[in-house]
Amino acid sequence: MTDTIQNKITFSSIKDTLVQKFNHNIHTPLVDAMLNYKKSPMTGFHIPGHNRGLGVHPKFSKLVGNELLQIDTTDEFDNLGTLHPQSGAIKEAQDLAAYTYGAKRTFFVTGGSTIANLALAFALSSPNDEVLIGRNCHRSVLTGLIISGAKVNWVIPKKLNDWAIFGNIEADEIDEKLKHNRNIKLVWITNPTYEGVVSDIKKISEICKKYKAALIVDEAHGSLWNFNSKLPTTALKLGADAVVHSLHKTGGAMTQASMLHLGKNSKFDEEKVCHALKLLHTTSPSLLLLSSLDAARANLSSEYGQNLLNNAIENALYFREQSKTIKNLSVLDDKNIDITKIFIKIKGLTGLQLEYILEKNYRIEVESASDEGILILSNIGNTRCEFEYLINSLREISNTKYEMTQNNVKIMPLIDPEIVMNLREAYFAPKELVKKEDAIGRISSEVIALCPPGISVLLPGEIIKKEHLPYLFLNDKIEVIKE
Repeated sequence: MTDTIQNKITFSSIKDTLVQKFNHNIHTPLVDAMLNYKKSPMTGFHIPGHNRGLGVHPKFSKLVGNELLQIDTTDEFDNLGTLHPQSGAIKEAQDLAAYTYGAKRTFFVTGGSTIANLALAFALSSPNDEVLIGRNCHRSVLTGLIISGAKVNWVIPKKLNDWAIFGNIEADEIDEKLKHNRNIKLVWITNPTYEGVVSDIKKISEICKKYKAALIVDEAHGSLWNFNSKLPTTALKLGADAVVHSLHKTGGAMTQASMLHLGKNSKFDEEKVCHALKLLHTTSPSLLLLSSLDAARANLSSEYGQNLLNNAIENALYFREQSKTIKNLSVLDDKNIDITKIFIKIKGLTGLQLEYILEKNYRIEVESASDEGILILSNIGNTRCEFEYLINSLREISNTKYEMTQNNVKIMPLIDPEIVMNLREAYFAPKELVKKEDAIGRISSEVIALCPPGISVLLPGEIIKKEHLPYLFLNDKIEVIKE
């Protein structure tokens, strides 16, 4: 507990020092508009009905603070601008984000990258279109393609069997797929992987251009790449037509706040994407979420944010170096990896067991656990003290013998999928619920995906195999297509 308190004290002192150096000249149009809204309240007879916190349960008000409740509003009031159609301070903030990221157009999204992926699928593919998708895509991509009805072709990423995770997608695989199927007009790649493995997007982009196919990159976990040369190059600079960033994951925005960018030379029609977002977005977008995107962009562009990002990179390098001194501990390493994403394993422990020990004995939470290891993020909000505590904890764990019960829970099957039906066709086909043991050999009609990482264990149209069963521990029954 002393270590935890010390970490908080240290972070507070670091933040106070950095704030003094903050460049206040960096323009934040939406944040500034919100500050003006806060300073000049009006008498309101509109939503949200809590009226600046007066109608909120006292416990909740105490939890989140009245300051936050006073600025909980939506885009229909107070001259803050609108999201659809974009106007005012919201439009100005989106334009600044586009300029910062090098995009032709940037859209703010308040439903996470899920809404961005749904909108792209809805706007850019139709029932007769053929698309090429990486098998490690997020479940939201599948949902979008169920909506659109496009015919899906699959590319299987490299399998890192020793780590029980998917790796990069080989550019040559994309070339082969496009060479043998000229009907494919859209390629959709997840990069980086959840664990930070990076594909050769430059080469993949060149291949897509050769075959006149558009390229979408779900770069949800790479929103920091634009701001530091020690990180991989963002797909927006490598020729992608559309890129999705989850600023809430690592960029400092609030949960559910993301951006969708169209590349400067994008093949996509801006208005189609805009209309799709309008159809799928909430009609009451939170100004808290939207302004947090404006703030995150400004922060990462500032000296303050650059210091935080440099610290995150230095902490990641520090951890990787110190980990070499811990017996039985291995770190996933590759020349093509985002170093701020640290995937580790300890010999003799599953990832879930290691996660449990860290939480129960050391009060340390990690990003996720899988069959073999755990994922640690070196974030812009982490301190060196926290990493020192983590290293010392892992050192103790590696020197301790644990009596573990047999754990059959598994997270991500690296099984070659046998897909026999179109996603939409399978999803809407007549179906029935059966016990998972009786589902072997049947065709799945639902998306089953653990989140994180949100990669599907089963998808509609896939043959269910015996090998899937250990990964379906949360499911007693499965929806399958009626025979």
